[in-house]
Amino acid sequence: MAPGTVPRSSKLHSRVVIIGSGPAGHTAAIYLARANLSPVLFEGFLANGFAAGGQLTTTTDVENFPGFPTGIMGPELMDKFREQSVRFGTQVITETVAKIDLSARPFRYWREMQEGPEEAETADAVIIATGASARRLGLPGEHKYWQSGISACAVCDGAVPIFRNKPLAVIGGGDSAAEEATYLTKYGSHVYVLVRKGELRASKIMAKRLLNNPKVTVLWNTVATECVGDGDLLNSLRIKNLQTGEETSLPVNGLFYAIGHEPATDLVRGQLQTDPDGYIVTVPGTTQTSVRGVFAAGDVQDKRYRQAITSAGTGCMAALEAERLLAEEEELGTEVA
Repeated sequence: MAPGTVPRSSKLHSRVVIIGSGPAGHTAAIYLARANLSPVLFEGFLANGFAAGGQLTTTTDVENFPGFPTGIMGPELMDKFREQSVRFGTQVITETVAKIDLSARPFRYWREMQEGPEEAETADAVIIATGASARRLGLPGEHKYWQSGISACAVCDGAVPIFRNKPLAVIGGGDSAAEEATYLTKYGSHVYVLVRKGELRASKIMAKRLLNNPKVTVLWNTVATECVGDGDLLNSLRIKNLQTGEETSLPVNGLFYAIGHEPATDLVRGQLQTDPDGYIVTVPGTTQTSVRGVFAAGDVQDKRYRQAITSAGTGCMAALEAERLLAEEEELGTEVA
């Protein structure tokens, strides 16, 4: 056995293990399965607070994924991803990976219900596709109207019919908030931006663009206190001015959070290089992480775009890079012992 390696698991050893079941994970699985690498995909059991399939399982109409001209429901889209993975031979396991050791190859990992080092399973390469989740405020009514007037992605949802020519609100004061609010002016009748402080954190150019837009009103020193609706759809916010203490109602048909996302990197934190916000750092132009043989795809490494189509794209990249690495090692006679 080569130095720095561990024995392959007699329980389950895989050439490639994929952790995550969103567009990135399943796209990687499809490519790897078609390359006869028999990938194993752990779709998790409510991992990161989401059902198998990730964030898209909490969305309704997806209108910007190519190939579906009339749109498709998020859960249905992810069902199709999964069916295609399974069709080509991916082994999908509905369990959560609770622990992983990336210090030596083959990499060792443990499922949530397993205990003790003797239960470790191994993989020659790993693709981390655990995604990210939007930060929420936990406002009264937030859960009820999530995806029924409340969203964390203007690019994903801003063009849907319930928001067109309607007053909308954005919460946040940074570049993301300024960018999302400006984007929403294409569709909404007016956009209110709720900023907790008396100034924006956004860059000067983004702040100037926002403040000069006639369809935008910035409400300074203001927070939302409750999401209110009529039946199944949001139709107003209760807001509070932090300086005066005055509470009022703001009629809006859409609320967009722009207060950041939390990448699901607890599993690998301290083992892979991450940026200050916790996103996995990859070599520019690739999905290779700071550990050879470990690749990261989708929102867990993408803090800028966070779209289903870009996640699928990086899933493809990760699969091709993993396949290439394993083939090169086999040719050189240095495959993992």
